[in-house]
Amino acid sequence: MHDQPGMRRAALAACLSLTGILGAQGQEAPAKADPSVVMTDTGAVAGTIGAGVREHKGIPFAAPPVDKLRWAPPRPAAPWSGVLDATRYRGLCPQTARYGIPEASVDEDCLYLNVTTPAPGGQIPQGKRPVILWIHGGAFVGGSSGLYDLSALAKAGDAVVVSMNYRLGVLGFMPHPAFDPDTNGAYGLQDQRAALRWVQRNIAAFGGDPDNVTIAGESAGASGVCMHLLAPEQTQGLFHKAIIQSGGCTHRLRRVDAVAQTIGQRVAEIVGCTGADALACLRNAPVADLLAAGSAAAGSDLLAFAPVYGTPSQPLQGDEALATGRFVRVPLIQGGNTQEQRLYVAYELLAGQLTTRDNFSVRLAQAYDDQSARVAAEYPLDNGLSAASQLGSIKSDFNPRVGLNNCIYLRTAQLASKYVPVYEYEFADPNPPDVVTNPGIAMGAVHSAELPYQFPGFSNTMKRDGAPLTQSQQALAAQMMAYWTSFARTGTPMAFGAPRWLPFAGPDAVLRLEPDKTAWFDADQAHRCGFWRALYPDLLDQTYALQGN
Repeated sequence: MHDQPGMRRAALAACLSLTGILGAQGQEAPAKADPSVVMTDTGAVAGTIGAGVREHKGIPFAAPPVDKLRWAPPRPAAPWSGVLDATRYRGLCPQTARYGIPEASVDEDCLYLNVTTPAPGGQIPQGKRPVILWIHGGAFVGGSSGLYDLSALAKAGDAVVVSMNYRLGVLGFMPHPAFDPDTNGAYGLQDQRAALRWVQRNIAAFGGDPDNVTIAGESAGASGVCMHLLAPEQTQGLFHKAIIQSGGCTHRLRRVDAVAQTIGQRVAEIVGCTGADALACLRNAPVADLLAAGSAAAGSDLLAFAPVYGTPSQPLQGDEALATGRFVRVPLIQGGNTQEQRLYVAYELLAGQLTTRDNFSVRLAQAYDDQSARVAAEYPLDNGLSAASQLGSIKSDFNPRVGLNNCIYLRTAQLASKYVPVYEYEFADPNPPDVVTNPGIAMGAVHSAELPYQFPGFSNTMKRDGAPLTQSQQALAAQMMAYWTSFARTGTPMAFGAPRWLPFAGPDAVLRLEPDKTAWFDADQAHRCGFWRALYPDLLDQTYALQGN
């Protein structure tokens, strides 16, 4: 007889309620069922209860991607007997320290997820709580689920909140000619989809509703949300709403074959894996060598390991999919931060790459090529900002090389809103807590500045030791939490005492989130998108022409 998941759940439930649980040391627990223990389709997990939430950490949702599973689609996790200790985070996926962020790892056994729910009880019946699955950022080469305290979201929305790790960089997003053409360059995305399937199978046991799942993410995590929206053949039915924080779904992706022949081949050459046995050689290469080769091959290219298109895992460019309706049609919250790109200018300054009045034209040319003179005329250096801050502001309005810019966000809303409700926002706190050491320039609402408002103490490290919010910022955080969690619950974002958030109907219907000043504004005008459309019509056209794209 086959051991079906439902039979295993029923058997263990009876065992827990009638005979108690034998712990790791063989000591019998009280006969009364332990509310910290939940049965999944691969075994029981024991978490913790406290501070108004129940937390389960480090649950394996896929087998360790090692040996022949390196650069292969995720496989099911092996079942276990007894009760798994799920009280700590597990397995930071392989990454190097970057941008002054100390987190690093060479451990490939990293495909784990975490589930946080309100403590037993609450207003919403068990099995009916909305589910939010959070996808972490990190430029596709870093980050982890353990950086985010999920408790505030869970309590604010009486929701079940899930976060997970996924393969990164060379191991998660690098294509190579020797890899399976169906999943080439998409192993990190396939991990995320495996976590979504795990949610469908298991989240009811944690009190969540598998028919009311919202995927959400920031930066690379937001790009992951975009990629799942843009691949309906792979993801239809796995989620029902989506939140995209600082990820332009219409930014042009690179073709899989082109990146496989450049980045992928270059990494293989650096570690000495060429010829007919390249795949076997790569699978035997030390993780540290692969990470070093990935850094060397990427150089200064922020998108070296960004998702690619041209495979069944990611078939279309974002603008084509959104313009023609070939995406998962679910309601969206979508937007970003006013000064996104000042964060990366700050990183450059901290690394010794200065932007001054003397080299400003050179720095513009690096971003805008033969259009840089027109950009300089539109954004003159006489507005009281330093050259570095001005460069960051310009790139935050539009940057053709990176999808973290406000005119791209607007184009995403303009195309998607023809098919689904889109709730467009801009986070605009001019003085948020620092997410990076300030190099002495005006920062403002830089990339990732909104995260401490959703995840208390966020600091890009496992310490979660970020500066506390002011009273006005706490009020904005509560407002944002209300919008986000009501959207996850009903599909309509609402917050008591705050503006009614209407679906996107034009660039003046964007909600600007600022302490004590949340209000509508015209994002197109604020970010000079008309100017940018004239310079880059193929990237910012509001209707999208199939010919030539």
